[in-house]
Amino acid sequence: MDSFVPSSNKKKVKEAMELPPADLKLILLGDSAVGKSKLVERFLLNDYEERTSSTHALTMYRHNTVHKDKEYKIDIWDTAGQESFNKLHPSYYYGAHACIMVFDATRRVTYENLKVWYSEMRSHCPHIPCIIIANKIDLDPRTTKRSYKYIEELKVPFNFVSAADGTNVVQIFKDALDLAIDYKQNPPKDDFMAEVMDLLGEDLGLGPPKTVSK
Repeated sequence: MDSFVPSSNKKKVKEAMELPPADLKLILLGDSAVGKSKLVERFLLNDYEERTSSTHALTMYRHNTVHKDKEYKIDIWDTAGQESFNKLHPSYYYGAHACIMVFDATRRVTYENLKVWYSEMRSHCPHIPCIIIANKIDLDPRTTKRSYKYIEELKVPFNFVSAADGTNVVQIFKDALDLAIDYKQNPPKDDFMAEVMDLLGEDLGLGPPKTVSK
């Protein structure tokens, strides 16, 4: 832990460290400044516990929710500004049940980089469900009329959102939760490696990183 922790953060860090294991893990991927953190904050408002890891450069948001009459503890992992290909620690992907991949509808390069992000994600998580979203449509509504061939080829769920005005934000997280629950309850029969990693994760040091403050 950092040698100096502001007193205002000490209680928050302590409480976050004592959180019980999550039932589900959602990961967010995409280029820097596409609005991933803003999407999470818009979805959760103030109903979450935030944890950060300076070692692994990530932020985790703990959210408790009720879905179909069952309570779930959800960890939503964000890259905390470390959006470099092949730079994310393996623990970022470990144990994920679903992925939300984000690009900026007004910046073409962030769309083009989806290919690299998707390939990187699949190298760690071959089977988890993935949703792709185009953020910042409020800046240029015309982007919703464009064709996104690569996403069509992937045949994954796709939606347009705006973290600024809230358009579709709650819906895409609910969709991701549905997919994550289904994946956890009905894992692919050939996903043997994922099962092994779940059993050995702690011994291999691939579990969630220790919680520290910024």
